[in-house]
Amino acid sequence: MEESNNYGHQHPLLLILNQDQMIHNQSGATHCSRCGEEVSAPCFCCVEHCGFYLHKVCADAPLELNHPFHPHHPLVLLQKPPSFRTWCFCHFCYKTYTKFIYHCSCELNFHIKCALFTFNIAENNLKELDHVALQDEELEDDSKCFGCWEPLAKYTHFSPDCGFNLHDKCAELPFKLNLECHREHPLVLQFYSKPLSCKICCGIGWKRGFVYGCSPCNFVVHIKCASQSPLQVIKSTNHEHPFTLFNGHQHPLFLMLNQEQLMDNQRGVTDCWRCGEKVSAPCFCCAEHCGFYLHKVCAKAPLELNHPFHLNHPLLMENAPYSSGMYICNFCNKSGHKSVYRCSSCELDFHIKCALFTFNIAENNLKELQHVALQHPLIPTEKGDEKLKDVSKCFGCREPLANYTHFSPCRGFNLHEKCTEIPFKLNHVCHRKHPLVLQFNSERLSCKICCQVTRRRGFVYGCSPCKFVVHIECASQSPLQVIKSTNHEHPFTLSLRQVPSTCDGCGTEGNHVAYTCGTCNITIHKNCISLPRIIKSKWHDHRLLHTYFHHIEDFRVLNCLRCHDEVNTEHGSYYCSKCNGIFHVKCVMKDKDSYEIVENEDEIEMPIESSIIVIESNDAGEATKINHFKHMHNLMLGPFVGGYENSCDGCMLPISDPFYYCSECAFFLHKACAELPKMKNVWYHDCKEPLALISDKAFQCEQCWHISNAFAYECCRCEEKICLRCVIALTPGARSYLKHEHPLFYYTKHNGKCNACGRTTQAAFCCKDCNFVLHLRCFSLPITARHKCDEHLLSLTDHDDNSYSEHHHCDICEESRDPNRWFYNCATCDTSADRNCVLGEYPFLKLRSIQEGNDHPHPLTFVKKKYYYPDCDKCGKPCEGVALECSKSECKYIVHWKCVGDTYLEGC
Repeated sequence: MEESNNYGHQHPLLLILNQDQMIHNQSGATHCSRCGEEVSAPCFCCVEHCGFYLHKVCADAPLELNHPFHPHHPLVLLQKPPSFRTWCFCHFCYKTYTKFIYHCSCELNFHIKCALFTFNIAENNLKELDHVALQDEELEDDSKCFGCWEPLAKYTHFSPDCGFNLHDKCAELPFKLNLECHREHPLVLQFYSKPLSCKICCGIGWKRGFVYGCSPCNFVVHIKCASQSPLQVIKSTNHEHPFTLFNGHQHPLFLMLNQEQLMDNQRGVTDCWRCGEKVSAPCFCCAEHCGFYLHKVCAKAPLELNHPFHLNHPLLMENAPYSSGMYICNFCNKSGHKSVYRCSSCELDFHIKCALFTFNIAENNLKELQHVALQHPLIPTEKGDEKLKDVSKCFGCREPLANYTHFSPCRGFNLHEKCTEIPFKLNHVCHRKHPLVLQFNSERLSCKICCQVTRRRGFVYGCSPCKFVVHIECASQSPLQVIKSTNHEHPFTLSLRQVPSTCDGCGTEGNHVAYTCGTCNITIHKNCISLPRIIKSKWHDHRLLHTYFHHIEDFRVLNCLRCHDEVNTEHGSYYCSKCNGIFHVKCVMKDKDSYEIVENEDEIEMPIESSIIVIESNDAGEATKINHFKHMHNLMLGPFVGGYENSCDGCMLPISDPFYYCSECAFFLHKACAELPKMKNVWYHDCKEPLALISDKAFQCEQCWHISNAFAYECCRCEEKICLRCVIALTPGARSYLKHEHPLFYYTKHNGKCNACGRTTQAAFCCKDCNFVLHLRCFSLPITARHKCDEHLLSLTDHDDNSYSEHHHCDICEESRDPNRWFYNCATCDTSADRNCVLGEYPFLKLRSIQEGNDHPHPLTFVKKKYYYPDCDKCGKPCEGVALECSKSECKYIVHWKCVGDTYLEGC
């Protein structure tokens, strides 16, 4: 026992925790001072033995209770009934009370224990009923359930000895409910606070127990009515046939039993109100001929379906749960726009007919297929062409429908005969712990035999506790399988043990059934047996060879050229013997359109066509004199006096070693740009055809969106163009960057901030050793640039050592700049300028080059005026930026590139 505060009593109180202590301190029958009921432990008693007792739960009852079943107003604890009477009725148990009550101005009153008990029902926290016995026997009196006010003996109920008359099902009512008769909003479980009539039975009940209601619409239905079938048949005293009432329609309905009746009452093609499909008999039609039709099977469809193929959650009928109004059925894979059976937890959607049809498969009750004709599998003809052009798949196993005897698809279901007879449970040698149960593939788990992940449709055999599934087709195969491989000299045999292992074909770990080659000690997934031996990938210039293991003599670490993670060479990978490039199997084969299988291994690989012809070489074998097919003169390997102040004519970035130059004209090429091939595949372009190297044509790069007229790769199919800066930067592998000490790797998915511009990245160059990140556009920024604001070259700078705020401005536009963002700087003159001001709008347009294809009679040249700005012949404004000027000195024609650029780009 422990002493406590007095809860409004003049003497101290003791907490009594068990009944033995209670008997020791009690003198006769005593009652709780708050609720008025006979007191029981745990409770408080007065240390002065003045007869004051208080249940602990009553003592802890809050003065204001925000009750989920009455959300509009709080329930306030009062010391006595709020009326001139000395007693009132509780609106839950309907018994009288004279002591403390919970009250709301809606004229709702509750015993303390009733208010707290119903609060626990709402919170699904009924621990006080854990040890109360359930009863099915009839009761001597006509007691009613406090929840639904139906007779207590009608359903399984808790023993009334606990103090509450309650059905087992009323303690587990869902808090929210979707009903056809009120589709605007969900109905919420609540107290019957307003004497509204039930919208289904039209009866008005006393203000007691629960109802399902929608407060904004003043809409309520009784608990019993909400759980009834939406169809009710009522016999009429003045009509020969019964009427049917459907709680989603305002008029009575007639039942049409055959197609003739339907045709007599039908006006044109009509659809079922619930499933949206063309209506057919038997069905209901509106007696008022308002155009309402309803399949009989749709009318009787329950609002909640406990499906044997989806045991974890019930399927609830909803009305178009998506904003688009459309959904895709996870059984037949067809769209729907009307009512749907849905499991929101697993994101499963089913047509009404598909949900009920598969339910009947589970119940082995397919009467609707008894008269459907069977069609036998079609065999290929001698010429090799198949008679069946349709590539329909069975809705059950997702195998081609024509592979096995199947039902005629005219009934709307593509189904093999064998898929309607497969057992509900299966004991499989690959999973001996539990039986496998036929179910929907709701979690999209990979099959433990073939390792393939399927879409969430059709059936699988699964064990939910173990997250184990196998395809229908895989489960029916013989456990003793020997498969010949096109990629390995020995056959593979199925190993029936499911053990964690690493596949020697693809290098991924897993807990799948595996196939083994005993001769070579190779363990492999089933789908990896058919891995192609040689492929040609967009991610690499040469052919790639599949190997089960790869010897590295110099102990180097090899990283995948796509994901940049280390490749474990003890297991399978794709490898290039020419340049030591390596890929994870999963990476290089991730996109089916990014590779081609080389069927003929003996076929000689076509060499990559070079853009240059080597004329002279030095002793080290380095080309010192070349001819490039995009330039008329021979090119010499640098250095060249004054060459470093120029830009590369291929990528338009500043010249740096090594580079080639032309001794007859001002033409420069980085060695890397000069050695690019005439044709090239790139991984980020969708077309299968390689891209061709072009030059001297204005274009907009599809990757960085810069406009340029330097070298580019163009797709001959879609005519998209990609600049050399992006082609070189996005070549798989590590990239070096002059402003960073570590190599950078390009990741197609990266959420972060660019170190140069501070903007959020979705794809970026990242450093594995530190948090350095660059956008593609920032990666290609020129390291040096010229501007008329300074006589020296400006250098790209990544930090500002000057801490004075007055220094943090651009010397060109004189606006403030962020010192943490990269800028151009002259250390000699202390000039600092924003990079956009230095580079301008078109930093990669080659000045003094000729632009072909225009409406002007003479060739036009790209220029950028520095001190004299003639007026544009198009808009009349001064040509301050990049412009096109007539190459004839006597012709004064000049236009802004902005004014005519779109015309040239569209014509490219």
